[in-house]
Amino acid sequence: MIKYIMKRILIAIPVLIGITVIDYAIMCMAGSPLEMMQGPRISEAAVEAKEIALGLDKPFYIQYFVWLGQLLQGNLGYSMKSFLPVGTMIAEHIGPTLLLMGVSMLVGLLLAVPAGIYSAVHQYSKGDYSIVTLSFLGSSIPGFFLSLLLIYLFTIKLGWLPSSGMMTLGTEGGFIDIVQHMIMPVLVLAVSMAGTNIRYIRSAMLEILQADYIRTARAKGIGRFLVVHKHALRNALIPIVTVIGMQIPMLFGGAVVIEQVFSWPGLGLMTLSAITSRDYPVIMGVCLLSAVVVLIGNLLTDILYAVVDPTIQMQ
Repeated sequence: MIKYIMKRILIAIPVLIGITVIDYAIMCMAGSPLEMMQGPRISEAAVEAKEIALGLDKPFYIQYFVWLGQLLQGNLGYSMKSFLPVGTMIAEHIGPTLLLMGVSMLVGLLLAVPAGIYSAVHQYSKGDYSIVTLSFLGSSIPGFFLSLLLIYLFTIKLGWLPSSGMMTLGTEGGFIDIVQHMIMPVLVLAVSMAGTNIRYIRSAMLEILQADYIRTARAKGIGRFLVVHKHALRNALIPIVTVIGMQIPMLFGGAVVIEQVFSWPGLGLMTLSAITSRDYPVIMGVCLLSAVVVLIGNLLTDILYAVVDPTIQMQ
């Protein structure tokens, strides 16, 4: 296992470099951040002087190697907008994003696993059709639309839940206050995740429940609960783990839009602000973090394969 992990990490290094090269090239093609500064109060000479000071007058590949050299020294650079270290900015905003993602994933699994198992065990029943229909609705409704719908219902009409921020302004927050602010964004992300997972769990369980050893277990008189939750579910976990591992980066990306809608003070809000102002160092820092999250998610998925099925050998 240790050799396998080390091998995957070594493979991930050139992959990360390739991702950063593509990201930096696309970012440079979008235009210079100094274009946002141009106006009647700022002369072209001042803009050119700023461009030279920031090294933006150099070719793309030289700018990239300068950024890569700073990265290897543990320096992600400084924001062109706030002049704060990018590493500090990410550290301040990653906590709320991880909290939102973690709770959303947990709630999504708590919704998807029981619903998928029930749908598979009661195939072609009214409950099965209802769950499948709701799963299609959950995965097809755009997150921003569901967010606006929940805000209109629970904030504007009923006045039950706050619609923005992580805690009430002017207060110290507290557990209850944070939970109230989390309910709607967590619900939006969890519904989307559960809608996709329910169909995968149902499909995996249906395939396993038709296997010969499941019929043998039933013939031996093993209870229905043990047949479903011990024998069937354990063997159906491999495709389920694959889907969950793939959804980690998708959840990270989906949080960007949801954080913007609910003004959640995480990486998503910071990323969109950096994109609109073409803040190169912040954008590259977030892109690098996203790439690392994707690679770690894939590595954890492969490791969980061996945990779920001991017959799988890591080579």
